[in-house]
Amino acid sequence: MSPSPDLSRVLPRVLIVSRRTVRKNKFVDFVGEYHLDLIVGYGAVPVIVPRVDGVHTMLDSFEPIHGVLLCEGEDIDPSLYDAGDANDNSLTPDQLDAVRRLHPSDAAVDHEKDSIELLLARRCLERGIPFLGICRGSQVLNVACGGSLYQDVDQELPSHASNTAVCHMDYADYDGHRHRVRVLPGTPLHEWFADSLDGDNEMMVNSYHHQGVRRLAERFVPMAFAPDGLVEGFYDPDAYSPGEGRFIMGLQFHPERMRKAGSDEFDYPGCAKAYREFVRAVVAYQAKLAVVRRFQDVVTRGRSAVTAAAVPKLSHDLEKQRNVLVRSFSLAKNMYLGAGDTKPAEAERRDLDAGAEFLETAAAALSSQQEKRLKQMGATVRNASGYLNSRLKVSEDREAAARALMGKMSAAQLSSLAAFYRTMGNICSDVLDAKLQPTSPTLQE
Repeated sequence: MSPSPDLSRVLPRVLIVSRRTVRKNKFVDFVGEYHLDLIVGYGAVPVIVPRVDGVHTMLDSFEPIHGVLLCEGEDIDPSLYDAGDANDNSLTPDQLDAVRRLHPSDAAVDHEKDSIELLLARRCLERGIPFLGICRGSQVLNVACGGSLYQDVDQELPSHASNTAVCHMDYADYDGHRHRVRVLPGTPLHEWFADSLDGDNEMMVNSYHHQGVRRLAERFVPMAFAPDGLVEGFYDPDAYSPGEGRFIMGLQFHPERMRKAGSDEFDYPGCAKAYREFVRAVVAYQAKLAVVRRFQDVVTRGRSAVTAAAVPKLSHDLEKQRNVLVRSFSLAKNMYLGAGDTKPAEAERRDLDAGAEFLETAAAALSSQQEKRLKQMGATVRNASGYLNSRLKVSEDREAAARALMGKMSAAQLSSLAAFYRTMGNICSDVLDAKLQPTSPTLQE
């Protein structure tokens, strides 16, 4: 059972694109209930995006978007990625016909679903919106970032001619089918399943797919491999910090379906943690947007007050100054949402200074309280780049000191230290989850 959220508050929104099937000779859209249950259970609202012609042109109407979960579906149109490799090992027409006969429901390309999901994935990547891709969703994420896919693992993966071949789908036992994967240390997946892995860092997973990652996009790091070498999980380490609202990850296997026969109990405690950490990032991202919205409201009120006392029509020079201010506020917003990952260029720093000067001096027509708030915001914008530089320097110094100290420790000491911090991390996650569930109704943006 998933934990019960506080449904009295405005919860963050997670978009999930439906899949189309035929029922009673009519198209029906659906989403697997396991996904919905886990999203609701950890404190977010699933918003189903229907796979209907033209919806890809309406995605702005689904704002605000606090997270995106993409899951099952048909094969992605191979024209959207490099279906062959440098040696032109793409499938022959006869092989493609054989794949379509063996996997008729999956091999039927759905162009509208492709368009909707690729646009959503790219929106997440551009804005830093938390994204979790399961099965096809992981393939969409890889393609959106320039990676490619095997059109059919059995036909194209070299190891399937050897004793390392893996059955990645079993039509006769969809829920019960399992195959082995090796989880890489130092990844979120290893952290979630650490207590369930065997001595070789392996576990059994459920999967249901005939395609998979051929070339992993450069920004991603693999988290797990099947014995045949197929990537079973990957993430962007530079965009992974759930507590700060950052989460970009793809899992080829199905943690939500890994349950004991005849029960809703998961095979491993780690199965639900992918959803728990994803929703934790979604909640944090919603909170960040709320801060930005309040900042924008303050700036808008201040600008309106100043405009009301100014000449209605702006001269050419004033219009140029206004454009500089707009860029300044946009830069400050992006730096905040990016959690200080990028250092502003010299030209951007000048724009930040312009925005700071405006906020600090534009209080002529405001109340004393409004004037104080605007000046505080101006100081924040002016000091943004200095703060980021100092924080990066401190982080580098701390990392260097930690590496030097650990270099003198024995293997046993390092193993004990890693186990200690893993335990502390789990405790911290549990306590943070509790704190993210408010005890009284609160209205969030």
